[in-house]
Amino acid sequence: MSATPNEADRPDIKRDVPMAIHAQISEHIRSRIAMGEWPAHYRLKSEPELAQELGVSRGTVRRALATLIEEGLLRQVRGRGTFVTSTTIEPAIAQKLTTLSEDFAHQGVVTSTDVLRCSLIEPPRPVAALLDIVPGVTVLELVRLRRTDEGPVALLYNYVRTDVTPGIERVDFTGASLFGVLEGTYGLKIATARRTFSAEAAAKDVADALELTPGAPVQYLQQVTYLADDRPVEYSDVWIHSGRLHVTSLLSRR
Repeated sequence: MSATPNEADRPDIKRDVPMAIHAQISEHIRSRIAMGEWPAHYRLKSEPELAQELGVSRGTVRRALATLIEEGLLRQVRGRGTFVTSTTIEPAIAQKLTTLSEDFAHQGVVTSTDVLRCSLIEPPRPVAALLDIVPGVTVLELVRLRRTDEGPVALLYNYVRTDVTPGIERVDFTGASLFGVLEGTYGLKIATARRTFSAEAAAKDVADALELTPGAPVQYLQQVTYLADDRPVEYSDVWIHSGRLHVTSLLSRR
């Protein structure tokens, strides 16, 4: 499930220096995180894969990861793997995975979509890491603006893997939903997503799109969407006009 990294992404293990090998591996991972190349929620390869790739024992890899887990830079999720932690507290809230367009439809809200950009690009390195692809591989960049009768309510940037969605850049997303295309056209089974909410001051481009004053508060969410085989397929940045759209979750306690 993990892509083969560039040679530059692999630590240069030195076996003739006083620094222990597990410490060298820890420092390499620490550096990738500090430089933003491995962003929050990035999933590392499995211990056996890392051990084989680095030419070290699995115990050495486990010790390197344990150091970073103790430092709070990594966290392990049973059955899912080891992830880069977020710098903010993120309480987990279980809810049904739906899209904005599906939520609008369920509530009978009439919306329209402006497609601002739909093209193949080389993604920023953090996006490539989250989508588990090597730098240099193109993804679909889909930029849309959702509107209701009151005006624009959400600005969406989606990045989609194209190795499982060939030709997706030719889809007309003014009327088609992204998840609908992934599931209906390409037969992909979307299983889970990790969605993180935060409050932000609107940057000028976001404010202009949402008809706000720069610096006005907006709700921001990031999402990584996974297929049933645990491959990440889509990453999104979404800015919501909090004066026109409120996000509500219906929850049950266990």
